[in-house]
Amino acid sequence: MTALILNLSPAIELTDEQFFQLCLNNRDLRLERTAEAELIIMPPTGWGSGNRNGRLTQRLGNWTDADGTGLAFDSSTGYKLPNGANRSPDASWVSRERLEALNPDPERFLPMAPDFAVELRSATDSLKTAQRKMQEYIDNGVRLGWLIDPQNQRVEIYRQAQDVEVLQSPTSLSGEDVLPGFVLDLTQILN
Repeated sequence: MTALILNLSPAIELTDEQFFQLCLNNRDLRLERTAEAELIIMPPTGWGSGNRNGRLTQRLGNWTDADGTGLAFDSSTGYKLPNGANRSPDASWVSRERLEALNPDPERFLPMAPDFAVELRSATDSLKTAQRKMQEYIDNGVRLGWLIDPQNQRVEIYRQAQDVEVLQSPTSLSGEDVLPGFVLDLTQILN
């Protein structure tokens, strides 16, 4: 099953509040909205992708707890990007400094791009769509992004003002200067 994309414009113009309420009223659905006002309804993943994503989120969360400089988020966290899109990366991280400066309502979508975002491609995800989404994150301020692609046994690394780096069958990934000291062991995530 692939994502369903509804082009609402110009027939329906959802305000940010209406989109938020739509998400609250349909908690069993994973909804995103593009900058072009398309509504994306994503199907649940299979158990293999769910297990990989759980491990990814757990490992990022463990590092975050030990490090203390930011907060880690799972795939249910919504971000309102500067371009107007509402996105939910599979895993993400935001520095405490940025959160405290903004002081956003914890019951709402974060009105910012995360510092770090990960997309874990499931068997039904289009590679091109995932790549466009990663580029959108970078274009909106994400400093480091990983597209983990188990189907092709590779990882694409996205950074500000740099070409995408492609790694074939890496065993681990570094959080670089965005997540200093974080090394993601890809055992049971990429394989």
